[in-house]
Amino acid sequence: MRGRVLCRFLCGGTGQGSGLKARSRPRKSEAWYEMYIRETQKKKGLFHGMLSPEMNHEELAEMMKTSVLYHNGPLVALNKPPGLAVTGKPGELTLLSVLPEVGQHLGLSQELHVVRAPGKESSGLVLLSSCPQITKTFQKFFIHSRRAQKPTVTYWAVTTGVPATAKGEIRVALKLDKVKGIDLVVPVKAPSRQTLKEGVKKTLTHFSVEDSTSDCALVKLQPLTAFPSQLLVHMVLQLCPVLGDHVYSARVGSILGENFLLPVETTVPQTQVLNELFLRRLQITSKEVALLPLHLHLQQILLPQTSVAPGVLIAPLPPFFSQTLCNLGLQMSDQPKKK
Repeated sequence: MRGRVLCRFLCGGTGQGSGLKARSRPRKSEAWYEMYIRETQKKKGLFHGMLSPEMNHEELAEMMKTSVLYHNGPLVALNKPPGLAVTGKPGELTLLSVLPEVGQHLGLSQELHVVRAPGKESSGLVLLSSCPQITKTFQKFFIHSRRAQKPTVTYWAVTTGVPATAKGEIRVALKLDKVKGIDLVVPVKAPSRQTLKEGVKKTLTHFSVEDSTSDCALVKLQPLTAFPSQLLVHMVLQLCPVLGDHVYSARVGSILGENFLLPVETTVPQTQVLNELFLRRLQITSKEVALLPLHLHLQQILLPQTSVAPGVLIAPLPPFFSQTLCNLGLQMSDQPKKK
């Protein structure tokens, strides 16, 4: 029953602005979600809703066909699981590699291409189009919104630690750099004009805490810029790494329950460190932490009003994400609190 209620909440629209609800049929979305739950529960995987390591091309294609949330003409939206790269090298199993099968399944005569999508380790909405003109319209809308500092995408994240303020913005310059031989994103304190021409980019994210306990939070993140790992690094700088971040969370140290930032040059990616109490609440062991998926979900995309697009598209949370919220006692504000 919990999964059915959650699906209705997440697929029903948010009421932001004059956004319209996606015109995909609620029953179809609910049927997909229920099937998704059943299929993942058949497996013995610890976190339901993740890709199976043994999955082949045909199985992934079938999974992506059933993950379609919206289809109208050339416009398609689907819900990507975490761990699936959008693009990759020839021969690799990626979302792009199975789009021909998805397009054929939907009866499209032209090739689907990606308009917006979350990173590999994140889950959530992928916006696809088979019409170059529609794609250009969307891209112009995204560019205009970014210049006007109006967010068009909304992510939900579970964080270890609670931001110092309930809402605010994170502004920091970032760059890709090698740290102990590994390519990582690092902050730049005082970027010069020259460095801004050499790969350094000023980034901005709006955030607000939806719910929290003493040691974790459900945070809404709305980036107004796009940079690799931007949201992960931004939350680390708030001393609140995203749950399941096995790359950048190592930059946050803790002494007697107080978090602090470690120098970039002294840290390397490692399995996220969680205390025993946190592990018990998550109902996992210390050996299972390495399998913990990234709890960062692209839940909503705002779109311009066109004949083929609603004002907003929304993707349900992955089953493991919903279970984590339940285990940690975190809830969406539109859902009744447990007494």
